[in-house]
Amino acid sequence: MVTNATDTPTVDHSETGAYHGGRAIKESRGYSTFRIINVAALLLICFLTLYPFLNLVAEAFSSEAYINTGQVNIVPKGFNLRTFEHVMSDSMFWINYKNTLVYTVVGTAIAMAMTTTFAYAISKFHLRGRSIFIGIAVFTMFFNGGMIPNYILINNLGMKNTIWAIVIPNAISVFNLLVMKSFFENFPTDLEEAASMDGLTTYGIFLRIVLPLSKAVLATMVLFYAVAFWNGWFAAFLYMDRAELYPVTIYLRNILAAATGTGETGTDAVQIAANVKAVTMLLTALPIIAVYPFIQKYFVSGVMLGSVKQ
Repeated sequence: MVTNATDTPTVDHSETGAYHGGRAIKESRGYSTFRIINVAALLLICFLTLYPFLNLVAEAFSSEAYINTGQVNIVPKGFNLRTFEHVMSDSMFWINYKNTLVYTVVGTAIAMAMTTTFAYAISKFHLRGRSIFIGIAVFTMFFNGGMIPNYILINNLGMKNTIWAIVIPNAISVFNLLVMKSFFENFPTDLEEAASMDGLTTYGIFLRIVLPLSKAVLATMVLFYAVAFWNGWFAAFLYMDRAELYPVTIYLRNILAAATGTGETGTDAVQIAANVKAVTMLLTALPIIAVYPFIQKYFVSGVMLGSVKQ
């Protein structure tokens, strides 16, 4: 009997489940139940995670009557844009927004330059005084000079009412420094030795070999620093007294305080007071939310860098 080679039997995967190595593997009832429960649990977690943000967006576009009575969940009610118009029609808002952008970009650039170089240096076990440098860095995690001494120092250095009062004191996060140190310690030494034999200096190895192969940890640290500088407000509140130098977080804080104060009167003021918190939080969070999808793959790899030793 001759069998036609084209008459290959087919397998209905919908009934047998997985298909591996040319054979169908039927899923057990327990595994199928686990998959259903797992999917349901993950969907519930996703909803609980997204609900506060969806509620924030809904309140930003809702009228005060619905917000005050607690009728707004994830769908706007009494759609309005008066609060957005009130905030965005002020030229000072855009000045402070530009300040925040400048502070974030400059601060993140300085922080990355100092953190990467410091972390790479202390990651070398042959560095003399390595334990002393690490100890000094860790010491600052638990102890600092205090608010008043810091204020006096910034004032005496002439950095008050300047960008440097914001970006210099926060230039190195010790947590980020230790994470990068751990990453560089596990970096393949063979690559560095080969580059050294080819004539590259220490700086050449760092800039041309190490950094290009460290995109995951670099993207993670950039995100951490950028979020910290973007959301920061206390340093500006402490070291600046000119409105045109404030970041947008201070501007929005002042709007919130003014809108919820006892001196506000009139329908527009009541409307603004009702959802100004949602509007200010939404305007502040949107830029970071917009940037995150572009570096998500690097961020996920970066936060897992300590789980597998290279």
